[in-house]
Amino acid sequence: QLQFVESGGGLVQPGGSLRLSCAASGFTLDYYSIGWFRQAPGKEHEGVACISSSDDSTDYADSVKGRFTIARDNAKNTVYLQMNSLKPEDTAVYYCAADQGLFRLCVLNQYEYNRWGQGTQVTVSS
Repeated sequence: QLQFVESGGGLVQPGGSLRLSCAASGFTLDYYSIGWFRQAPGKEHEGVACISSSDDSTDYADSVKGRFTIARDNAKNTVYLQMNSLKPEDTAVYYCAADQGLFRLCVLNQYEYNRWGQGTQVTVSS
């Protein structure tokens, strides 16, 4: 069975940090580009960061550039999202997702991804 398990969310004060993990089972993660998306209440999914399977290149939303870092550990079949200097507007449910194609460059477009985790809540508040 193909699935993701996300972890690492929680409550953090503005300026704090969190590291989200996305562990895959049932398929080999490094064959696929992986994206992190988020959805705040009343808003649509927003692409946050992605990492390509072909060359490990990355892309980030402008709102998180310089603060978030995506990385993969193929030995652990896991992708991480390190989030620093968190702001209240980063509050959302965060999802990881796998590209529907093999060995493609990643894009921050949710419609290119067809396997999704259950999400983990991130709340940034004082």
